[in-house]
Amino acid sequence: MRNSHAELLVLAMDIGSSSTRTALFNHKARQLPETGAHVEYSLRYTSDGGAELAPLILRRAVERCLAETLRQHRASPSLRKIPIAAIGGSSLWHALLGLDRHLRPITPIFTWADSRATNDAAELREKLSEREVQARTGCMLRATFWPAKLLWLRRTQAKLFRQVSMWASPVDWIFRELFGATGSSASMASATGLYNLKLRNWDNALCEICRVGPKQLPPIVNVVTPTRSHSHALTHARLFAAIGDGAAGNLGSGADRQGIIAINMGTSAAVRMMQTNHQAARTKVPFGLFRYVVDAQRSVMGGAVSNAGNLRIWCLRDLRLKETEADRALLRSQAAIDSLTVLPFWVRERAPTWPEQQLGAIDGLNQATRATDILRAATTAVFYRLAQIFDLVEGATVHARRIIVSGGILHSIAAIKLLADAIGRDVELAREAEASLRGAAVHALRQMGSEVKVESAGRTVKCQRALAAKHRERRQRQIDLEKVLTSHAQSRA
Repeated sequence: MRNSHAELLVLAMDIGSSSTRTALFNHKARQLPETGAHVEYSLRYTSDGGAELAPLILRRAVERCLAETLRQHRASPSLRKIPIAAIGGSSLWHALLGLDRHLRPITPIFTWADSRATNDAAELREKLSEREVQARTGCMLRATFWPAKLLWLRRTQAKLFRQVSMWASPVDWIFRELFGATGSSASMASATGLYNLKLRNWDNALCEICRVGPKQLPPIVNVVTPTRSHSHALTHARLFAAIGDGAAGNLGSGADRQGIIAINMGTSAAVRMMQTNHQAARTKVPFGLFRYVVDAQRSVMGGAVSNAGNLRIWCLRDLRLKETEADRALLRSQAAIDSLTVLPFWVRERAPTWPEQQLGAIDGLNQATRATDILRAATTAVFYRLAQIFDLVEGATVHARRIIVSGGILHSIAAIKLLADAIGRDVELAREAEASLRGAAVHALRQMGSEVKVESAGRTVKCQRALAAKHRERRQRQIDLEKVLTSHAQSRA
């Protein structure tokens, strides 16, 4: 490359389930704040468990963000002299989109939160060993993933299913629309449930079960070849296939090696530890958790919960609370002794137990219960789920020497204190709140051969040991309630 690394910029794109962000980063993976753009949108939830995005709304959001970032690049006398050398992407995992023979969307985007394939997932588990499939693909046989969704669509919308020429992740379609690029990264493919981790390609056996031919899935690539430029500024930029937002989150927060755990809290939340392929080969993934690809050398192991920021939004909206009231409600000492026990399953829950038949529940309500009590109990209930996943990840790997927290939770120090107490460990605040956006830039820079310095330690929030002991008791009450209600639901089924 003619220009030195000090003279290049990277365009990073983060396409999520509730918003899209773009920005330019320098050779040190530092964001140039004046170039940032952000557009929000919402999932469309239905009473039967649907959780969809409209493809055109998502595309327009990406185009708006991209246009704004490139406008800022042109408007800056200093920046416009520096070439944009690469484009890196981060995208929501698991989402499924059907395209026609002209590669135009003919289905909505079915997101990770869509639970309408729950019964189809159950039928798959009756036919196949879920543990064996998890070992082969890194994914559970659940409604979140493509196999169950594909079977559900084939069963309920057979004509539409036959009309689909290609099944793709939304970001793969968007990259094609914007840049004329074809292909999907191993990272995106690995979170579909149809990718064979050992063979590093689509799993033929599962594809056959789902009645999906090899030509109906994108080729697995790393660098994608653009056939058109969205802007003159991007004419000579190398385009890298987008990676999953979870993988990017670890890269962007500095949790890019074994022994460092990343906890990200956005619309949903997850606990992840990155491993090299050699380390992963010696690690058995606990049942209920996942393993997804980062790049050719590394993967992430962990678990995700479906209810996090979306549950907070519900509490604010339907309990009629203001943001200031919500933060004041997260009293550290009170949270450890609350009498309410909550199963935070407003959206069908995932790891570590995948209680697909169990809906949300609040136990212990009385006349003295206030809206702020429900918010606080629901918040700590989410943290208890993350604590369960955290314990499983550490038990399967090594003791974490650093725990880095990123995402929207960084706007609430009160919530972070509760999280530290709930998992019983000190936590460190990521220096970059939008870790997955920075992770997209880090990935692109490293693919170009640049060495990006690991993020230094941010502010540390200390766990209060006495409160952590009380939280362990409350967490066990939550686990016991889930067992009782799940058993009752199964007996009625």
